[in-house]
Amino acid sequence: QVQLVESGGGLVQAGGSLRLSCAASEGTSSNYAMGWFRQAPGKEREFVAATSWGGGYASYADSVKGRFTISRDNAKNTVYLQMNSLKPEDTAVYYCARSTGRTASVWIYEYDYWGQGTQVTVSS
Repeated sequence: QVQLVESGGGLVQAGGSLRLSCAASEGTSSNYAMGWFRQAPGKEREFVAATSWGGGYASYADSVKGRFTISRDNAKNTVYLQMNSLKPEDTAVYYCARSTGRTASVWIYEYDYWGQGTQVTVSS
């Protein structure tokens, strides 16, 4: 059973930055694409960013392009989400997930393992 553990969330003022980390419990996760999703209160979970299995390709939601950067260190079984220029509308629980394939998919149904989430709150 793969376990994903997110960390790095917190409270930040608008315009600030946070870096989220997602540690996978086993090395085989390096063979799969990884993604970040988020869910705000009263809203459905939505795609944020994804990276291909080797880290050479990334996909981003339009709402975060140019502000967020996803990366991965397969030697450490860890995926990161650097979030800059944060806005109050970025407030949500952020989830890390492992894809069933190798490409940086934007589709939530292509992810089968999920972390417990980490809260990000951006104050105005």
